[in-house]
Amino acid sequence: MRSKGFDGMVCSIAGVMAALGDRWGVLILRDLVVGLRRYDELRQSSGITNATLSDRLKHLETNGLVERRRYQMNPERFEYLLTPSGKEVAALMPVLAQIGDKLEVTGASAPPMTFVNRNTGAEVRWTFIDQATGEPVSADDLAIKEGPGADDLVRWRLSQGEQHRRQT
Repeated sequence: MRSKGFDGMVCSIAGVMAALGDRWGVLILRDLVVGLRRYDELRQSSGITNATLSDRLKHLETNGLVERRRYQMNPERFEYLLTPSGKEVAALMPVLAQIGDKLEVTGASAPPMTFVNRNTGAEVRWTFIDQATGEPVSADDLAIKEGPGADDLVRWRLSQGEQHRRQT
């Protein structure tokens, strides 16, 4: 039987995925990054059903990524804003978009969105930076090693990966 959650898994990636919930959570976060705030805007942007949108917004709020704020009393209406934690997770949006653009997954002739520095207007690109040299690092040059919070499963996963790399 497959588990429905990531409870008890010592993995930062699984933790973020659990906080997001599913693909709809990612798209809601995308829309919040774009600047949409209101329920109807989120619904129109994604084409998500009312029941699913309501559920995912509650999930994102429960997980501390989104905050609900009333903007109208009668009838009562709310808008949704990224929390500081939500803004941290939202840093994934340009990475996902730029990878999608590189892989040409949209079928569009050019990137549908670009990410720019709000202060300068210059395009922003994601990259890995070597903290010792300040130089960019390619994905091929990345390695993963055990961190201080690693458990037995993390250590096993890393050792298996290392064994496979040595075999190739």
